[in-house]
Parts: sequence; structure tokens; C-alpha cells
Amino acid sequence: MNAIPHEMALTEIVEKFQHALQPLADAGRAVAMRAYLRDQFHFLGINAPGRRQASMPIIRHLKTLNAAQLIAVAEQLWCLDAREYQYVAIDLLAQHDRQLGNEHVPALLALVQRKSWWDSVDGLAGVIGAVLQARLNAKREGQRLMDAALVHANFWVRRIALLHQLGWRDATDTERLLRYALTLAHEKEFFIRKAIGWALRDYARQEPERIRQFLLAHREQLSGLSFREAGKHIF
Repeated sequence: MNAIPHEMALTEIVEKFQHALQPLADAGRAVAMRAYLRDQFHFLGINAPGRRQASMPIIRHLKTLNAAQLIAVAEQLWCLDAREYQYVAIDLLAQHDRQLGNEHVPALLALVQRKSWWDSVDGLAGVIGAVLQARLNAKREGQRLMDAALVHANFWVRRIALLHQLGWRDATDTERLLRYALTLAHEKEFFIRKAIGWALRDYARQEPERIRQFLLAHREQLSGLSFREAGKHIF
């Protein structure tokens, strides 16, 4: 699999995932899973442990795929109706994120904008964050990509900009994090306000006093939701 597989080969990979997951379908669980995501997506009804147990052997076997191949398989999975296949695509990308570079972030952001909801977007935020953190030697390009994401017309892409540094701890670009939070603080969108709070709360584990002072200084600019989320463990 050193060359980009032709369409049939891609189809065969996707079919392997389908054959692994379809026998596990649970119609009763699917009803609850659909309801949890406001009936926006079709589900097979497979919980996360069951999905990963079935799909991970295939994902590990795909370790020889290059970045273009990985993204191509993810895009094929994204086209399938059942939501579990988008989760498999995210697991695939996360497992092999070392194959990806800053140059692949636009393709990942394209996935962010398809079948968008917090579950897929936040999964992709983790993948994008891992890619950018691993490429800190190309920090300027990563910053350019996220600066562009911050002002993107699609609010899910803006959410990625806010969340991509989750878990970075002492590698966090603190000034960028705080600037991003203030830049989007005026927005009314729930998922943006929530993301601001989440990103600040996450970094507060590293620098609680820095975030406490930031929250006090900008309390009037931040929404109540953002302030409460960010300050949960420091006030």
C-alpha cells in the first residue's frame, strides 16, 4: 500500500469496517443514540468500546498508509450514513496522526464542516491539535492555519481554533489562547461560548492564577457561560 490505492482498494478498506461493525448493530441502542444527538444522524447502535474493539484491528493494520491514503479512507467513511463510521474515521486519523502534517490540516477542516456536530468536531479538534503540536518546529505555519480558522465563516471551524491546544500544558501558546478567547467572546453561539470556557479551564490546570486573573480582568467581555466554565476549579 505504498501508492495511493485506487478507488476499488479504498472501497475494500471501507467495506472491512462495514463488515466488522454491522453485525454489532443494536436497534434499541440506536434510538437513544440518535436522540442524544437530537435525531440529526442515523446510528447503528454500537457503543464506543464495542466499536473500537471491532475496528481497531483494521485500523492498526492500516499503519502503512500514507497521509493522503488515510485522509481518503476517512473521507469515504464520512460519506457513509451511520454516525459510527465518522467515529471510526476519527479513530483512524488519531491512531496514525504522526503521518499527518500541517499541510493536511485544510483537509481535516473540510471534514469538520461536513455532518458537523460537537461529537465529530471535537474529535477532529483532537486530531488537528496532535498534528500541530507534533509540528511545533513548523509553528508559524500552524499559527497561520489557526488564525485563519479563528475568523472562518463556519463556527465549527472557529471552535477548532479555540480547542486545538487542549492538553498541550506547558507547550500552550498562552497569549494566542487568551487572544482567541477575547476575539470570539462577543459571539452568541452556544458552542463557541462553551469552547472558550473549556479551553480556558483546561489551561487553568497548568496556570490557575494566570487564568483567574484573566477571568477577573475580562469578566464583562466574557459570557456568563464562558466565565463559569473557565472558573469551575479556580473560584
